[in-house]
Amino acid sequence: MKLSRRSLLATTTAAVAAGAAPAAAASGPATQGGGRGLRTGFERLAADGYALLDGRRVGVVTNPTGITREARHIVDVMHADDRVALTAVFGPEHGFRGTAQAGGSEGRHDDPATGLPVYDTYLKSGQALADVFTASGVDTVAFDIQDVGARFYTYIWTLFDCMEAAALAGKRFVVLDRPNPVTGRAALGPVLHKEFATFVGRQPISQAHGMTVAELALLFNGEFLTAPVPLETVRMSGWRRSDFHDASGLPWVPPSPNMPTPETALVYAGTCLFEGTNLSEGRGTTRPFELLGAEGIDGRWAEGANALGLAGVRFREAYFAPTFSKFQGRTIGGVQLHVHDREAFDPVRTGIGLLITAKRSWSGFAWRADHWIDKLTGSARVRTMIDAGADTDEVVAGWQEELAAFRRMRREYLLYR
Repeated sequence: MKLSRRSLLATTTAAVAAGAAPAAAASGPATQGGGRGLRTGFERLAADGYALLDGRRVGVVTNPTGITREARHIVDVMHADDRVALTAVFGPEHGFRGTAQAGGSEGRHDDPATGLPVYDTYLKSGQALADVFTASGVDTVAFDIQDVGARFYTYIWTLFDCMEAAALAGKRFVVLDRPNPVTGRAALGPVLHKEFATFVGRQPISQAHGMTVAELALLFNGEFLTAPVPLETVRMSGWRRSDFHDASGLPWVPPSPNMPTPETALVYAGTCLFEGTNLSEGRGTTRPFELLGAEGIDGRWAEGANALGLAGVRFREAYFAPTFSKFQGRTIGGVQLHVHDREAFDPVRTGIGLLITAKRSWSGFAWRADHWIDKLTGSARVRTMIDAGADTDEVVAGWQEELAAFRRMRREYLLYR
């Protein structure tokens, strides 16, 4: 069942009292640079005395990024406030407090700081996750996690799975919005084909979606959920679609162990594609997704990548020794990305160009045997075109029609200018 635009706005009416606004309205006033003028969804919710949560038993899906600008975690803030009945926390991949590496979670436990029960959502979906919400005793599930703007960053699919499970369990769902740190200017890259759906891409959205989590929640509810959830969104004020993270005035907390800086997020939508190859994507270094390489690669890769003339980025011949993951403890050669014009930089085109030049300059290049690259790009097309000798422009041209269709769909759910 798809919701009409009118029905979608009706689901967010209650959020207006907490400082939100219907999707058709403009965003709140922004100061130059955005920092002092921006307020997150949680900050607006708290400023309104948690009126949206009055009389509700609340559980929050969050991780270390769910903080205020004073760097206090929202769980700690709400737990200390008698105006909100916070009764449970739900931890995603890496866990609520963020102690687990990729592919791990913290499991069911009581939070040492607050005593609240923490439930594990990682790798749970559908009825199994609905049962977790039921067991927790909450009637409202809130979501507050910092996304980084890429389809294969799993927190947006935690959002989708939690919305679906909340609908099954008869719970209300509240999304507390945060900035997209790499702007919300444009959707970029290939759109997922449903037969390639996994936890790194549940639904057909583009590789770089250019949306906030509240906008994605509206899109999921309106286009993809079989049974829409009673959804309320608390939008930000003072955020503009052209803002990068440093305009927000918010502290950067790594959303996962290998997303240490906003610069990592800037390149991630393109260079994460190297997870689908036998090259290192820089895990185990201080610059994951900015350093790429393998044994046997020399300066020819950087030369070939620079010769593409990709906008906003240069490539430096680099040598490094990952402390874990691929090539652990071995010195390897490759490139480091240096983004010098983030306004012009296109991470997805850059990722494709790097794949093509790596394959052409290094005889050892190989895709992962499980064709993980197809899950990351959303179909077999990128892999098969590169194997057939296509250049960067040809590969990028291959997804333009489906991307245009997604952009038209996306436009209906945007909350900010």
